[in-house]
Amino acid sequence: MKNKALSFALLTACAITVWSPTYGQTKLTLEQLKQKIESELRQQTGTFAVAFKDLTTGEELLIREREGFHAASTMKTPVMIEVYKQAAQHKLSLSDSITITTDFKSIVDGSPYQLKATDDSDTTIYKAIGTKRTISSLVYDMIIWSSNLATNLVIERVGAQNVTQTMRELGANDIQVWRGVEDSKAFAKGLNNTTTAYDLMVIFDKIAKGQAVSPKASKAMIATLMDQKFNSAIPAKLPKTIKVAHKTGSIKGVRHDSGIVFLPDGRKYVLVLLSKEIKDDALTCATMATLSEWIYQYEMQ
Repeated sequence: MKNKALSFALLTACAITVWSPTYGQTKLTLEQLKQKIESELRQQTGTFAVAFKDLTTGEELLIREREGFHAASTMKTPVMIEVYKQAAQHKLSLSDSITITTDFKSIVDGSPYQLKATDDSDTTIYKAIGTKRTISSLVYDMIIWSSNLATNLVIERVGAQNVTQTMRELGANDIQVWRGVEDSKAFAKGLNNTTTAYDLMVIFDKIAKGQAVSPKASKAMIATLMDQKFNSAIPAKLPKTIKVAHKTGSIKGVRHDSGIVFLPDGRKYVLVLLSKEIKDDALTCATMATLSEWIYQYEMQ
């Protein structure tokens, strides 16, 4: 999360709607579903990307899947993967401790900057300044609360360049992780973390198939992603029994969600919804929830 005081408001802006499936509807083909989604998105202000993959059949629905977007907090999933990779390589242990500090250095010139609780969706961690937390607990807060402070501490430990390199090894050729969050000098120079819907689909596909680091590491990452606290997009209109392992992201004018949806019969699919240049965050959230609902209905027909 990023952008002064907007982070938490944006994360919580959208109301969650409970949806009950409707049966007996005419079955849609994947192409008809794509046309329906494109028609809906044409009515919205902003630019949207969609990447859907059925992990059983392999079929995909792709819209602007290669277009670049500011990654916002979706970059925290690649960071988590890198942590588990370095743990597997014995470069670190998840039980290693890091001292909590709010002081960081800009990637532009090494000048200092600080993170503040008022700019973060996770304020609790700021009460622990000066104490130590395990890498495992920091990764957990980075994902479920989208903690900016936890993210910066973890990136400082594993290295942003290493995160990007690991993405390339997984086949995500366009995700770029330059830095942590709130580095205003880097932001001003355009050194921002970026992603595409396709690349996020690639890495969640790997996680879902147990191919991100290892089956054990992938399972652990899924468990963390399932505890996500911000559920106003992909899960919002799905039945409460449906589990979603996902990571959101938002800054002003940007709203994302990305993850894995687990169906009751054991099937699963990856869904990535990205947006930029949006004017109404709540409306965008509601639209994304509707698209997720349609894709779920398609899978269940």
